[in-house]
Amino acid sequence: MGAIDLKAADGHTLSAYQAGPRDAPRGLVIVQEIFGVNRHIRAVCDRLAGQGYAVAAPALFDRAERGVELGYAPDDIARGRELRGKLNDAGVLADIEAAAKALGGKQLGIVGYCFGGTVAWWGATRSSVFRAAVGWYGGGIAATKDETPHCPVQLHFGETDQSVPISDVEAIRKAQPEVEIFVYPGAGHGFGCEDRASFNAQAAELAERRTLEFFGKHLV
Repeated sequence: MGAIDLKAADGHTLSAYQAGPRDAPRGLVIVQEIFGVNRHIRAVCDRLAGQGYAVAAPALFDRAERGVELGYAPDDIARGRELRGKLNDAGVLADIEAAAKALGGKQLGIVGYCFGGTVAWWGATRSSVFRAAVGWYGGGIAATKDETPHCPVQLHFGETDQSVPISDVEAIRKAQPEVEIFVYPGAGHGFGCEDRASFNAQAAELAERRTLEFFGKHLV
């Protein structure tokens, strides 16, 4: 496990965190929040790699600034939003596909958190390289809810998420009746991140169990 370099189809070079057995039959692209490939995302990679997956988390912010690792203080949130604003969707898609290519020849899934939850949705709707996609509290999914997924999708949201209101979740559910959607009572935005004040251990454990069951079903 550790850092590797990737090259996207448009020639951009970016870093990624890789973990898990290289000869695993199944792989996962893990997509960051707006805080970079930080300690939390690496911990997610290591945990899912421990389930037998080869995983790669591309550093999407490398297109704006290399080596970004942020915390969760207000200044970090502001900085993360600023960096997110410097990315374009085509570059993000190229970077997740570069990570998929690096995993090579496996049954591939994609899972993302926050910003990455939206990117995981795009991985299902704007790419054909993934066989399953899971998004956790993706704030941009509602705006692209009418796109057509090319693989099975599972989505997770917190009931009290200030960034993704229940009205957005219901709009997604109406537009995508085939998508499996879970809402966690009393959970807020970022409930799966142990470094955030909104961390909800019960919701995080259940959502991760459902995520792994979903990939176990579809990555065969």
